[in-house]
Amino acid sequence: MNDDLSRRFAADVEDVHDFPKPGIVFKDLGKVWQNPALCAELVQAMASEAQALEVDVVVGIESRGFLLGMPLALALGVPFVPVRKAGKLPGEVHRTAYGLEYGEAVVEMQVGALRSGQRVLVHDDVLATGGTAAACKKLVEAAGAEVVGWSFLIELTFLNGRKAIALKDESAHFVALSV
Repeated sequence: MNDDLSRRFAADVEDVHDFPKPGIVFKDLGKVWQNPALCAELVQAMASEAQALEVDVVVGIESRGFLLGMPLALALGVPFVPVRKAGKLPGEVHRTAYGLEYGEAVVEMQVGALRSGQRVLVHDDVLATGGTAAACKKLVEAAGAEVVGWSFLIELTFLNGRKAIALKDESAHFVALSV
């Protein structure tokens, strides 16, 4: 990711203190979503970085991971699979519970959305403690697929989220912009 793009992205990210609860600093991407040229550049930069991974599918994590996850899948020419909060998907689902930096949650993915052996790029907006991403990885593995890369817009490095998503293959791809 080039420095100019990172700088312009960071300029549009706003910190909202004490949201959704006291002590949390929420990274508001509202200005980013309102800038179609910037969003297009972000998608192209992420797709360029992920091209060498030869992914079969992009998995996006609800809900902000959907916003650029789908365009990222389109740019890579692969399907998009959503991972959603509990109770939002019809039919049989893979399900896993996990802890957040400010509570607990459950995520689900439809059974059959991924095939055994598929190479998956997981996309979300923010990597914080890594709980949501690690839960998503469990869903991917439950389907017999493999996470070969991670794509985030922001990494909150002080929360050590990388530990939660450590991959067996140390060469696995990891993209996050700095703010």
